[in-house]
Amino acid sequence: MRTVKGRETLSNSNLLFMIAAVIFVLMYALAMAIYPGSFLQLQTFFDLFSLNAPLIILTCGMSIVMIGGGIDISVGGVTGLVTMCCAVFLESGGGDVWSSMILALGIGIAFGLLQGFLIAYLEIQPFIITLAGMFLANGLLTTIHKDPLNVTLPGFVALRDAELVIPLLGSHNRLGNFIPLGIKIGAFVVVALVIALAVLMKWSRFGRNLYAVGGNSQSALMLGINVKRTKFQSYLICGSLSGIAGFVYIMTTGAGNVGNASGFEMKAIASSIIGGTMLSGGVGNLLGSPVGALTLLTINELIRAAGVNSNLQAIASGLLLCVFIVLQGVVVRLRGGGNLARALPSWLPAGKTTGKGK
Repeated sequence: MRTVKGRETLSNSNLLFMIAAVIFVLMYALAMAIYPGSFLQLQTFFDLFSLNAPLIILTCGMSIVMIGGGIDISVGGVTGLVTMCCAVFLESGGGDVWSSMILALGIGIAFGLLQGFLIAYLEIQPFIITLAGMFLANGLLTTIHKDPLNVTLPGFVALRDAELVIPLLGSHNRLGNFIPLGIKIGAFVVVALVIALAVLMKWSRFGRNLYAVGGNSQSALMLGINVKRTKFQSYLICGSLSGIAGFVYIMTTGAGNVGNASGFEMKAIASSIIGGTMLSGGVGNLLGSPVGALTLLTINELIRAAGVNSNLQAIASGLLLCVFIVLQGVVVRLRGGGNLARALPSWLPAGKTTGKGK
């Protein structure tokens, strides 16, 4: 918070989060107005959480790394690797659900440790290291098992099919049959992680240090903050969340596949930006991570419901991402004491200035 003339103003992180939240609400309201038969049902809203829980978890990890001024494009590959390793492990007969959870978390932590060390302590560019990590994960994925592998272990199948049923919030389908509301375990995992990470970033020393490092690493170093350790911890958390996302993914689909989580790294980056996290670092709100992911998913569902070519989803996502990047730049420039004319490009009418007053 900043104080201006005796009153408090929102920080950039909270302001961008509020803008993202308002846009999501408007987007979902538009979806309900156009397709009330689908989007007015609570099941549709909760399915966005349940079926896309891995992406939301990855977005949280990506946001943490981006707030610290970094990037991690290996998260999709690591998630896919975790799903296949867990599938092979469970189907081999040598493991159970709990040990597969430990395996998933261990793989994520291993990637986080390795990449975090190389980036933070050896000061290698994060894009290069995480690109290598993505290639490594994808290579290991195809080496372990090339074909889709369904998990039939009874304990895992029971976990996959488990859900919280709320009959009072159910709805009738097109045939007139009543279907109670069902919430999968993945939705609860997402809620628990988002709350825990939001608390970590807001009230812990690590969270405060990470914002400082992302804002200006040299200033953070002068303030006595261990910049290298903070960056290392951010990648360790991101890697751990990739492992969790991988297990949630296979728990959602019930199978390991070479194409699992393909392209999730780009979707996670886009969702983080839409949720209010800036690529330049130092600005972001963890509560905006699920909001950004849900906004992106709502647009895709709208296009799918309209029966339009799926290529339009990528076009719409790209346009929305560009809009949010420009919006972030304008908002931050204006709040930094600039004016709209200088915040916009010079070729726009509002961005043209005269020679007077220079």
